[in-house]
Amino acid sequence: MRFLADIPDDDVKWLDQLAREQGKSRAAVLREAVRDYRADAESVTSKKWLDIGFGAWKDSVDIGDAVAWQRRERASSTRPWDDDYEEVKAEFPDLFDADDDRQRRIYLDMVAGKYPDAKTPVSR
Repeated sequence: MRFLADIPDDDVKWLDQLAREQGKSRAAVLREAVRDYRADAESVTSKKWLDIGFGAWKDSVDIGDAVAWQRRERASSTRPWDDDYEEVKAEFPDLFDADDDRQRRIYLDMVAGKYPDAKTPVSR
């Protein structure tokens, strides 16, 4: 089947150069490109996205114990106003600094009503 396609001049020049280098016609290069693109697209869509990613890190050795690594990653997003701040800080003290502790103290003081002009956070 034949069809008409508008392709920018720069792309046509590049395509012609590629065809010359490969000793093929422009049409042959385009047919191969479409065939390869279709094969790639079908291989990705034929698998579910979960299947593609499942086990992707199974052979990783640079993170050590995967469960410990995951716990640390989750702990790194703990904020001074989180209910589990103290527990997480006790387990991973190197993830927290004096400014975190200062913000925690401010938050606890606000919850306790020590700043009457400040809005008290909604309790969870």
